[in-house]
Amino acid sequence: MQETRELLRIEHLKKYFSTPSGILHAVDDVSFVLDEGKTLGVVGESGCGKSTLGRTILRLHEPTDGKIFFDGQDITGLDKKRMKALRRDMQIIFQDPFASLNPRMTVGQTISESLIIQGLVDKQDKRSLDKRVAELMDLVGLAPRLINSYPHELDGGRRQRIGIARVLALNPKFIVCDEPVSALDVSIQAQVLNLMQDLQDSFGFSYLFITHDLSVVKHLSDEIIVMYLGKMVEKAKTSRLFANPLHPYTQALLSAIPVPDPDFPVNRILLEGELSSPINPAPGCRFAKRCPKACDKCREADIPLKEVEPDHFVACTLVR
Repeated sequence: MQETRELLRIEHLKKYFSTPSGILHAVDDVSFVLDEGKTLGVVGESGCGKSTLGRTILRLHEPTDGKIFFDGQDITGLDKKRMKALRRDMQIIFQDPFASLNPRMTVGQTISESLIIQGLVDKQDKRSLDKRVAELMDLVGLAPRLINSYPHELDGGRRQRIGIARVLALNPKFIVCDEPVSALDVSIQAQVLNLMQDLQDSFGFSYLFITHDLSVVKHLSDEIIVMYLGKMVEKAKTSRLFANPLHPYTQALLSAIPVPDPDFPVNRILLEGELSSPINPAPGCRFAKRCPKACDKCREADIPLKEVEPDHFVACTLVR
């Protein structure tokens, strides 16, 4: 079996924002390792810090604390000039394919822009530039006739393919996929997901795949982390997480997955109670107010993430 190599290491990463009401703990003490060619899924409800986590890793948000190691290098404090060179290796696919594209630029201009900015192709060498753009369009399944089209002339699936081609132009090693199919129709979602998986098989990318769709993350991910209000509450191999979810929040999430059979018995876990505030959070588990199993110990102090089974980590006082 071929040995995998560590590409990304995150150690106790934090990202806080100042608000009129206090300090918002968007990402609070997150740690994980991602190997080359692997996919790490990140799930959790809106506001749990998934997108902020991805953008902080890319230094689109500056981290408040913690360390980011990429390809063996500590990039936490790199200046803008050195980070620009790393942009070739670290890219992002945005959630909204229309909002992330310049409406005044054609498909060809959008894909070629990063090539020009990074100096991979001379702007004056139009023949080489057009050839590379045509290769990228073919790679993501865009017809050559669309090269002079504008985003508003295309459907959501084609727009997202433009975003993927723009990312591939730089031959990255690591891609943050920030809910890349949530704005697409279901039939188009399948096409884009299959494309992303085929590209990973061909080029060996590592993905940080952020999504609400648990069926998607189960299909794509090697490992999954579950976040709740900025905290990691569970991390495990995909098969193990779905077979044996241990944290009460993970159990509730998985119970909400739709089953396409009206006669299939479903045991929904309905959460009640108020959301804890991520602004100046009180000590203890942030899920305690909604957890049906919470006890006094859950509210006394922050719950550390502990390995309870091989490669299965949980932050819960009830799990031994």
